[in-house]
Amino acid sequence: MAVWEPPPSGQTGRSSAVAQTHQAAGAVSSSVAATFSTMSARRLLVFGGIALIASGMLFGDIVAVFILHQNAGRTGAALLAAVQAVQARNPAAVKEAFGHMGEFLEDRGTKVDTHVHMIDAGYLALLLALIQPYVALSASRKKLLAKVLLTGGVLLPVGIFLIHYVGLAHSPFTAIGWASVLADSAGGLLIVALVGEGWGLWNYFRSRRVGTTEPELPQDHNWERRTLLAGGTVLVLLGFLHGAWYASVHLYEHENREMLILTAMLDQGSGHDISVASVNAYGGLQAEKAVEIAAHSHIIEFGLLAILLSFLQPYVFLNDRWKKRWIYLLLAGSAILPIFVLLELKIGLLAGGIADAGGLMVIVALMGMLVGVLRYSGRLDAEIGSAP
Repeated sequence: MAVWEPPPSGQTGRSSAVAQTHQAAGAVSSSVAATFSTMSARRLLVFGGIALIASGMLFGDIVAVFILHQNAGRTGAALLAAVQAVQARNPAAVKEAFGHMGEFLEDRGTKVDTHVHMIDAGYLALLLALIQPYVALSASRKKLLAKVLLTGGVLLPVGIFLIHYVGLAHSPFTAIGWASVLADSAGGLLIVALVGEGWGLWNYFRSRRVGTTEPELPQDHNWERRTLLAGGTVLVLLGFLHGAWYASVHLYEHENREMLILTAMLDQGSGHDISVASVNAYGGLQAEKAVEIAAHSHIIEFGLLAILLSFLQPYVFLNDRWKKRWIYLLLAGSAILPIFVLLELKIGLLAGGIADAGGLMVIVALMGMLVGVLRYSGRLDAEIGSAP
């Protein structure tokens, strides 16, 4: 008769450790699954937030390559025409030149605002996804607020983009076109969603729970979260330091130069060469200010993005190798874009191309993470569907 003998102590320890690891992983997986239920508010906000950010960055890359530089050249030509018309004392030509310049500035402004508002709506969606456990509202109301927020986040940049092309055509208002009405209405949807989320937070802090409280994300300290948190914090710090340096060294000097150049434009005689030099100097000054501000804002923006994405890594269903690739790509692109934006005035179009490539790296990394989130949700739904 066979007699059972206990396994060696070392083997018992290893088996026990493996079993504990599997149990811990199962507990973490169950906790994460509970926070990402099918068609929940958090799932909608995560999907929509990442999609809005990636779409906004892609739109910004396209605008930077095909529109901004050409638009700046046309604006400079219109300004030169206005200065020469003033010198020639031709009011009609001055009015026409400033009208063209206003059109060019509106074209540029609406496209930049479209880019910014789309990305900001995505950030807002991701932030709200993280605080859903503290919003004391029913699941159906939280889902409705998420839909309202994402609808506003899509319609607001669309309305802003159309302002330049629709104008006041067929509008019953004297100064507001239909595209502006669409943008303002979408902004109202965002306000309604935020007021609702704020009311849920107020209920939570007043201990007015509604139904089952959604569990928080697991507080794991894996490599992905630590790297994104550290990288994002460093990027935000560098952005603040650069902004402080620009404000202390160049800001007031730029303002004084701008005033002197504009004054010189009006005080000059009828010399054509002098007008061209002044307009070129003004354009160069605006370019200096633009690259400084763009670098400052983009590096902080990417730092905040990395920090937000660090909390969403439990939802990214990819193996460790691909997770590391997307994180490296995201952080590398986040550093390359602002650095080469600053170098545009020294290197020229080459620096601009490298900066656009850095933005594309961030977009590709975001799309890779979004694929991981979709895979996670698909696996989760499949497991729920196959459960008895």
